Amino acid sequence: MKIIGVSLLLIGSVIALSVGIDLFQGTNVLQALYNAFSPFRVMEVAELFVLFSLLFFFFAESLYLILKKRQQKQ
Repeated sequence: MKIIGVSLLLIGSVIALSVGIDLFQGTNVLQALYNAFSPFRVMEVAELFVLFSLLFFFFAESLYLILKKRQQKQ
């Protein structure tokens, strides 16, 4: 659970930093958010497959570890 929390905190911080830098450069909020998420819009099918499979394996492993700890407590 800590891994997921830290990962979400890090990605939130990086996105906030990216949006903040864009705002300091003079763009509006919508354009800054578009710039933060635009790398995902130009990905090809193979790149999207790799991205989603890595995310799936990350969350599947985390779920497996949580379930394993629960079974050990019983």
